Amino acid sequence: MAHAPAPDLILHRGLFTTLDRRRPTVSAVAIREGRFVVLGDDREILALAGPATRVIDVGGRRVLPGLIDNHLHLIRGGLNYNMELRWDGVPSLADAMRMLRRQVEITPPPQWVRVVGGFTEHQFAEKRLPTIEELNAAAPDTPVFILHLYDRALLNGAAMRVCGYTRDTPNPPGGEILRDASGNPTGMLLAKPNATILYATLAKGPTLPFEYQVNSTRHFMRELNRLGVTGCIDAGGGSQNWPDDYAVVRQLAEDNQLTLRIAYNLFTQKPKKEKDDFVAWTRSVTYQQGDDYFRHNGAGEMLVFSAADFEDFRQPRPDVGPEMEGDLEEVVRVLARNRWPWRMHATYDETISRALDVFEKVNQDIPLEGIHWFFDHAETVSDRSIERIAALGGGIAVQHRMAYQGEYFVERYGIGAAAATPPVRKIMEAGVKVSAGTDATRVASYNPWVSLSWLTNGRTVGGLRLYPERNCLDREEALRMWTENVTWFSNEEGKKGRIAEGQLADLVIPDRDYFACAGDEIAHTTSLLTMVGGRVVYASGPFSAHDEGGVPPAMPDWSPVRDYGGYAAWAAHKQREDAAARVGQPACGCASACTVHGHDHARSHAANVPVGDFKSFWGALGCACWAV
Repeated sequence: MAHAPAPDLILHRGLFTTLDRRRPTVSAVAIREGRFVVLGDDREILALAGPATRVIDVGGRRVLPGLIDNHLHLIRGGLNYNMELRWDGVPSLADAMRMLRRQVEITPPPQWVRVVGGFTEHQFAEKRLPTIEELNAAAPDTPVFILHLYDRALLNGAAMRVCGYTRDTPNPPGGEILRDASGNPTGMLLAKPNATILYATLAKGPTLPFEYQVNSTRHFMRELNRLGVTGCIDAGGGSQNWPDDYAVVRQLAEDNQLTLRIAYNLFTQKPKKEKDDFVAWTRSVTYQQGDDYFRHNGAGEMLVFSAADFEDFRQPRPDVGPEMEGDLEEVVRVLARNRWPWRMHATYDETISRALDVFEKVNQDIPLEGIHWFFDHAETVSDRSIERIAALGGGIAVQHRMAYQGEYFVERYGIGAAAATPPVRKIMEAGVKVSAGTDATRVASYNPWVSLSWLTNGRTVGGLRLYPERNCLDREEALRMWTENVTWFSNEEGKKGRIAEGQLADLVIPDRDYFACAGDEIAHTTSLLTMVGGRVVYASGPFSAHDEGGVPPAMPDWSPVRDYGGYAAWAAHKQREDAAARVGQPACGCASACTVHGHDHARSHAANVPVGDFKSFWGALGCACWAV
């Protein structure tokens, strides 16, 4: 019998969580041609190594299947990532404003400083947003645009001038320009109830050229890899046009530069022309067209504009018009005939139940069995609607929007209503396919560990306890929501989502043991090593030498990504840690360390006075760099 070829890569001495209930853990895996080929103990797997096999010692650490986001706006987010100052995970408004002032200093005209979602005022120690006065003081001349969830935007005076908002500018449909007693715009834009005014204002800002958008998308993928994300389902998005706005990610796919797997949905673009969009697309795009890195996944999340129920819990529930059923039926019939799955944005049960009327009607003529259709969000889905979804073979994709908007939901509907919003436990018990994601980058952060923390701890990022223990998931259930469960939603069951023989070799080694760390530590997890298809797309710390996913510096050179990175401004923290470490290291090669600067004599020599803190007289007296 011929021997199987030696593996390309072996990882051993690990605690691998396979998500196979028959064999939940192993200590070593062998990978060949991008797939797991053998799982077992160290001795049997290491015996498979050949002369060219790479071997990585995991050092006893936990290893998990790669995380898959069921609802991410990666393609749109990637085009803009390098232009955005991210306040995701920043703990205080004081820190956020320091970041903003620094960014204002280096941003050249006519560029804007933009903070585009991913955070909530409740995450800040101060529990508030900046005032317009604070923004004007920080940036008197540079336009500043801050999008808070999908409920409002703050613009400083310079941004108001650039956008042309004056006392004579009328309120657009569904939005409000807040005004002072004299009728002049204050700089606050409100979504009442839809986000059109927020989208339209953001669209007035400069965009990046194509080659910068390529670089920007690579940096966004790198940031996701840093957090252990190995795949996603892209949900389209407002202002994301097919095929033009997909040219960047398509180019990256052709150049073999994607570092996570993308299954993309097509989002309708023209109100009252939705059927025309999908008729044209079903003729030109084949369902599942593409490969394991970039492939078509059906329609949505917007199917028809008349069915949009916006998720701003600060506003009353929007009424969906009577034309919804007719518009939706036309589109669903096109999709069902072409066997295209669909996803449908639906926040409220009132919308879900009416959509189910349409789906049940179409099912009588065109059976929906085998079409992996599903609702997104579904915060207030009822028990009866869950039963109807189960009967039709659909699914529910939940996201952690309540982690960012839970306080507003409680203000309007009460803590009792929030206790099962969305009712994840009931959905699971009903046998409905269910998985988890973020809805990033605007309405929530892209950090998957925040979602895993929310699912298991039941708390918002502001610390409010939403869910009683009975409605929270255990850690394995939550992990499955982010791995194997997602694969039904992209029709890739058995291909990825587990550490299993024959499946795609996507995995993450987190910087702490997800199953053993304290509950309040989960949200702070990052990756030490992330692998997609057997390729190490991100590595740090003890695994840095294995990293194959490095990217060129962020473009343009004033990009906030250069100073701050992404979630929680990790790059700035790393720069400070590296600087502190250099102080204590004899990088200069001399034998004498200064009591103020350590061996970092260059900083002292380049300064006007040899001090570590230029405000400190005693620092000058203690410095001995002059003697080196």
